Amino acid sequence: QVQLVESGGGLVQPGGSLRLSCAASESIFSINIMGWYRQAPGKQRELVATVTSDGVTNIADSVKGRCTISRDNAKNTVYLRMNSLKPEDTAVYYCNAKRFVPRNQYWGQGTQVTVSS
Repeated sequence: QVQLVESGGGLVQPGGSLRLSCAASESIFSINIMGWYRQAPGKQRELVATVTSDGVTNIADSVKGRCTISRDNAKNTVYLRMNSLKPEDTAVYYCNAKRFVPRNQYWGQGTQVTVSS
């Protein structure tokens, strides 16, 4: 099993920036896709961004242009850099890891991001 631990959340002002980290218990190169999801109060969980084991990234339209996902294989860590934060970005952000063979996925415990003045 893969354990994922998120960190870096907190309270930021509108227009500010934040970098979230997701540390995995094993090499992220052995995981096909790692990504970030978020869930705001009263809303469904939604995709934010993903990065594959070969470095291909995908960003959700809702945050495209403001968010960047990256990975550091040596540190077994995936990052989510968020700029120009808006109050609607307020949510619990979850790290996710997916394997294709065998099919499986893992979730972190989440980290709270609050954007407010």
